[in-house]
Amino acid sequence: MSEHVMKPDWFTVNVLNRLVAWLTRRGLSVWGSRVLAVRGRKSGEWRRTPVNLLTFEGQRYLVAPRGHVQWTHNMRAAGGGQLLLGKKSEDFTATEVADDDKVQLLRAYLKRWKAEVGIFFGGVGPDSSDEELRAIAPKHPVFRITPVS
Repeated sequence: MSEHVMKPDWFTVNVLNRLVAWLTRRGLSVWGSRVLAVRGRKSGEWRRTPVNLLTFEGQRYLVAPRGHVQWTHNMRAAGGGQLLLGKKSEDFTATEVADDDKVQLLRAYLKRWKAEVGIFFGGVGPDSSDEELRAIAPKHPVFRITPVS
């Protein structure tokens, strides 16, 4: 299976991601934003990236809008990480969601963040059919996160 990764544009990387990360590090969540910290699978060093935390039916999820990227590979290897919001840090374990179980999660994610990430979903949106959402599910890893007490 070829892994298609859509690279974010310059503005997203250099302005939007940095602004959201800066605000999130200071404790201001922008539409559910957090900074994800996960250990690198090769280096073992902490890697940080801004993410949108989806809450759906009482559970929390991380969706990878850009597909199979470094943080998703690291998450699979590490089995969890930390969510950071300002000075607050929450350790969690992660369980990858099967493609057949992603349809409603992708719909909910797109309903909330389509303006921000819709470009990465190839025209599929919150109003698309279940079949269309299921067709893109393999391209977008989703992890259910569970706090470690």
